[in-house]
Amino acid sequence: MEARAIQRTVRQSARKMRLVIDQIRGRAVPEAYAILRFSKKLAAKQIHKVLKSAVANAQQRAQRENEPLDVDRLRVRYAVVNEGSTLKRFTSAAMGRATPILKRTSHVEIHVASDAAPKAAAPALSPSTAAEAKPKAQPKATAGKAKPAKKKKASAGAKTRRGSK
Repeated sequence: MEARAIQRTVRQSARKMRLVIDQIRGRAVPEAYAILRFSKKLAAKQIHKVLKSAVANAQQRAQRENEPLDVDRLRVRYAVVNEGSTLKRFTSAAMGRATPILKRTSHVEIHVASDAAPKAAAPALSPSTAAEAKPKAQPKATAGKAKPAKKKKASAGAKTRRGSK
């Protein structure tokens, strides 16, 4: 079961939000909630909202498809923060000039998916295929071998021009 949530035009720069989103990528949802709850970054609050929405979307999808879903088994599979549109403002400066202010926004996207059931054990190999599957031992290089000489690069001053003395 996979679900996603996207929040667009969050009024915080993508660079600041990426610091937080990198901490939860690939983690279990309960662990990600704990990281976001105790983070001092302001971006953690917005990312927590998006994660909560993605989990709710997964629950709704499971309910719609009549499938069991354990929220504690969900993992953050994909989490990115992209740059949104930049709001351009100006403030007054000395001698009648104006200096630009860039108010950056970002788009947060989080995908959660449930862990697959424990995988079945790999099929046992028959003795004939097991022998073929083993990598053959490579002979080790002897320590006494001489290394090939490297070519020397010609220096810039060594180049000669034809016709000039």
